[in-house]
Amino acid sequence: MLKVSEILRVKGHTLYTASPDMPILRALETMSEQDIGSLVVMEHGELVGMLTFREIIRHLHDNHGITGTNTVRSIMDDAPVSVSPNTDADEVQRLMLDKHARYMPVMDGPTLMGVISFYDMAQAIVAAQQFENNMLKAYIRDWPSDSEAASS
Repeated sequence: MLKVSEILRVKGHTLYTASPDMPILRALETMSEQDIGSLVVMEHGELVGMLTFREIIRHLHDNHGITGTNTVRSIMDDAPVSVSPNTDADEVQRLMLDKHARYMPVMDGPTLMGVISFYDMAQAIVAAQQFENNMLKAYIRDWPSDSEAASS
């Protein structure tokens, strides 16, 4: 069974975080410059929220395209669902679909380990299926034919 820790190992552990008091414009700049869709919001070493392009787009829509002086705290999801490194990939998929969450922080107790995105999940599933496919093909290639089985 594929675990979150394995997906993170492939993806790498680069972390992008924001503080709740960061101006929305600064968060938007970070997400754009780093080409990322989310920021984990940390305060005093604790996970306090998630900011994704969804919240930013909603804010821009509500404010006629102006970020204003608002902070991340005013628009972040302050009750994000997180997963642990031991969570199964199937469970992450289920949570993402149930909660309409494209990004999930990975927490090992109080420690932020990374973020798993919907894209990371898709990539991991395709890689796992490819591996399984190759294993089955190798297994089938080594399968004895009926004539070989009869003569042994």
